[in-house]
Amino acid sequence: MSSTSSGPLMIDIAGSALSELDRARLCHPLVGGLILFSRNYESPEQLARLTAEVHALRCPPLLIAIDHEGGRVQRCRKGFTRLPAMRCLGLEWEKDPAQAITVARDLGYLLAAELRACGVDLSFTPVLDLDWGRSRVIGDRAFHRSPAAVVDLSRALIEGLHGAGMSACGKHFPGHGWVEPDSHVDLPVDERRLEEMALDLEPYRRLSLDAVMPAHVIYRRVDERPAGFSPFWLALLRDELRFAGTIFSDDLSMAGAGVAGGPVERCTAAWQAGCDMLLLCNSPASVDDVLHKWDAEPDAQRAQRIQRLAPRGKSPDWSELRGQPAYLAGVVAAERLAV
Repeated sequence: MSSTSSGPLMIDIAGSALSELDRARLCHPLVGGLILFSRNYESPEQLARLTAEVHALRCPPLLIAIDHEGGRVQRCRKGFTRLPAMRCLGLEWEKDPAQAITVARDLGYLLAAELRACGVDLSFTPVLDLDWGRSRVIGDRAFHRSPAAVVDLSRALIEGLHGAGMSACGKHFPGHGWVEPDSHVDLPVDERRLEEMALDLEPYRRLSLDAVMPAHVIYRRVDERPAGFSPFWLALLRDELRFAGTIFSDDLSMAGAGVAGGPVERCTAAWQAGCDMLLLCNSPASVDDVLHKWDAEPDAQRAQRIQRLAPRGKSPDWSELRGQPAYLAGVVAAERLAV
């Protein structure tokens, strides 16, 4: 893997500053990105210093990503605007769809502008799972049970993200909302047939997405493998749904990925199924194992997909955000909804 290409692994770090071991791992040619967690965040100023150092390590720069959706899933809190859970937008949509769409667009801009002001390139959002009222891990992270609402609101949120120069990653394909177990600690099995999943797939049919993250869920009547390890599901995404962007695996250290074997076997299975970038988090030993033992064939097309996720335009300066009407509209919306 050339040092001038984007490697297929996205890994994490332990703290709020880089150690020498972090730098060595991040400079490995198999690595193409860094995912941040709450433990890596102290303040906007600290985050900006950290991301600047990470970006300076490689050319092209490593892609820096984060799970920053709103509600329960917001990694950066102190100093950032508190974002509402996306279900709040679904409730707004029920009362006034046009107003809810405007608010979703404003929140997307706010979300992306604050992250980009600190050097973060990508948030894994929006959640496109339908709220079937069953999932313990999705819950209020979903916009709504109606595909029409999910499409309207996520499209507007994506427009806001794009307005701030950030790409969008829809998750968790083909749908995590039906199963009850949490794939972080279990391996959920969805017993529906493919034709019964038409509503869950609707957002992926109708939206223009830059990236997609499959679910660590087995859809047993379709394929015995979880979606992120399934050539069937990823071919359906590419061929039938005409998706040409980046496919991220979900975290390969999660319990839902254990069906594929150890860390190297999990990476191999996700890579061979068609994932472009593989997340390996919260397990330094697994990262080291993969960096020493995994022999991935270079793939220029996949590397180019990853590089297309780089943010567009100049990153906003944090001190200038308060002068931007789009940002202020997002702050007002967030303060009203994030109760």
